[in-house]
Amino acid sequence: MAINLFISSTWLESHMQKNNLVILIHGLHQTAWIMRPLAKRLQAAGFKTHQFGYRSMRDGIQTNSQRLNKWLEENHHPDELIHLVGHSLGGLIIRDFVTQYPKWQIGRCVTLGTPHLGSVCADYIWRLTPAVVGRSYVDALDGTVAPLPEHITLGVIAGNRPYGLGQIFLQHHNRKLRQAHNPLLDEHLVHDGTVYLKETKLEAAADHLILPVSHTGMLIDTNVAKQTGYFLQYGQFERR
Repeated sequence: MAINLFISSTWLESHMQKNNLVILIHGLHQTAWIMRPLAKRLQAAGFKTHQFGYRSMRDGIQTNSQRLNKWLEENHHPDELIHLVGHSLGGLIIRDFVTQYPKWQIGRCVTLGTPHLGSVCADYIWRLTPAVVGRSYVDALDGTVAPLPEHITLGVIAGNRPYGLGQIFLQHHNRKLRQAHNPLLDEHLVHDGTVYLKETKLEAAADHLILPVSHTGMLIDTNVAKQTGYFLQYGQFERR
C-alpha cells in the first residue's frame, strides 16, 4: 500500500509539472526561433511552451528581465507555476528574473551552456570590440549576476564539444595558461566552443550534467531535450 501510494504521488507530481508553462529564453545574438527545436521536443513530451524573445545586444539584463515580467503580467496568473529554461545568456536572465520578481511561482529551472561564473570569451570580446556583446556583458556575462535564491531548483547542462567561433579566444586563453605553467588540470580547460565547463558550475544548483555537445549544438540535441524535460519533472537529471 505504501509503495503504491509513493508511486501514485510520484506520478502525480511529474504529471503536474508537465502541466506548468515552460518559458524558453535564448542566448546572445539569437532570437526566439532558435529555441524552436527544443520547444517542439518538450511539447512532444507533454509540456506547454513559450519562446520568449528579447534584445540581447541593445538592452541590459535587468531591462530584459523586466520585459519578461511584463509579458507574464499580461499572459499568466501569478498563482500558476512556471518553469524556466535558458540557453547561455538566457540562463543569466533567469537568475536575474527570479531575484527581481519573486512574486512569480517558479517550478524548476534549467540552464544550457550558461556561464554562471562569467565568460572568459565574452571578456576577450568586450575588451576588443565591446559592441559585439553590447549591454549583455555588464551585470551578466561579466559574472556579477545576482546569486541564485535558495528556493530555486536549478539544473545545469554543460557541453564539452569545442565547436564554435568562440573557440578562437578560448584556444588562445588555454595556450596562455599552459605557457604560464598554470597548475590547472586539463579538465579545467574543457569548453563547448564558447563557454568553459568550469564557468557553468554553480554551487547553488541542484544538479549538473555534462553532455557531448557544443554550445549551439545543444539546442538541437535530442538528449539535451530529454534531460531538460526529465529535470523539469523530477528535479534531477536522469543517470543510468
